[in-house]
Amino acid sequence: MASIGNIALNEGIPTIKDAFVVIVKTEWNNHIINELEKGAKKVLKAKDIKFKVLTVPGAFELPFAVKNHYNLSAKKADAYITLGTIIQGDTPHFDYVCKAVTDGVLQLNLTIHVPVIFGVLTVLNEQQAKERIGGKHGHKGAEAAITAIKMIVLNRSFK
Repeated sequence: MASIGNIALNEGIPTIKDAFVVIVKTEWNNHIINELEKGAKKVLKAKDIKFKVLTVPGAFELPFAVKNHYNLSAKKADAYITLGTIIQGDTPHFDYVCKAVTDGVLQLNLTIHVPVIFGVLTVLNEQQAKERIGGKHGHKGAEAAITAIKMIVLNRSFK
């Protein structure tokens, strides 16, 4: 079970210069995704970090978009944030999509040289999603942006 927000995550958000983040979001469940996106953008804007938003049809397509942007785009990202919402239904489809997307983001983190942040909600119902876009479980879009900032700093420390 998720904790009630990660207070420590919000502490000591570093300031970084010349960072560029790509947010890759889904169209599916857009009323939830748009709120995740707003939270991520708010943090990035507050830290004066440039960003771009790419939209894909569903969560399954998130790793594809990240991989191809990383490999083919002239403007290189310092981090990627994936935003999606997978809500359990009556079939095993939920399990397959959750595993595929999680594995896809993991593989990206192991193969490309910038962090890919997992901002995908995997919830049992829409109420649980709403609790994670500013409700009792914090704002997962904002948390994803904070994580991206901290990971950019960490990644730059390796160079």
